[in-house]
Amino acid sequence: MLKQRGLIVSDNDLALKQVTSISYFRLASYWKRFEIDTNTHQFANGTRLEDIISLYNFDRELRTIIFSAIQDIEVALRTRIIHFFSLRHGAFWFMDSAKFNNQTIFQTCFTNIQAELSRSREEFLQEHFARYSSPSMPPVWKTLEVVSLGNLSKLYANMKDVVVKKQVAKSMGLPQYTYMESWMRSLTVLRNCCAHHTRTWNRRYPTMPQIPARLPLLWIDTRNVRPMKLYAQLSTLLYLE
Repeated sequence: MLKQRGLIVSDNDLALKQVTSISYFRLASYWKRFEIDTNTHQFANGTRLEDIISLYNFDRELRTIIFSAIQDIEVALRTRIIHFFSLRHGAFWFMDSAKFNNQTIFQTCFTNIQAELSRSREEFLQEHFARYSSPSMPPVWKTLEVVSLGNLSKLYANMKDVVVKKQVAKSMGLPQYTYMESWMRSLTVLRNCCAHHTRTWNRRYPTMPQIPARLPLLWIDTRNVRPMKLYAQLSTLLYLE
């Protein structure tokens, strides 16, 4: 069928092996840009399966690089959130609903944190629960180490104390905590794309980072930046590093 649409396949056996290993619809998201007719799905002249596979491999390597960069930023953010909020609000602030704006979001985060703690097999948590039964969760410097970036992002955005939120943001080079909230949300979506092997190249992202015209550290020329595209996401990553 792909051949009938104009795709050049030089090695049938290799092509079958690639399609059975990667899957038709995963590859389809890469060859769409080579189609000249969205109804008949005809390919442009000269389109080769090898080029599509190369594009797929490029995106796979790109996801690996992005995921590694996000991991470093996630660790830095986690450390700063624990540090600044604990200095002001103590070791169990994440359990105090009065410190959060939206109680529905707070309860969802709280339930998710409980689940993440119960799933974790980290030695420091097992040692903690072997010694202590109260409070029901360990202090924040233990608990937040196993919390997902998504929950961390929601906790930060939902906190009432904007003074501490500004401290966290400024420690990452951002003058406004709203930028930090926005960037954490968008990086969470990008991280999940990488973790689930979703295409990152040539994609429109529904969760877009705010793109300030200027920032204190070295920043991009934003005049032609489209916030829904990967370049904007990568720019925020590079800035936070």
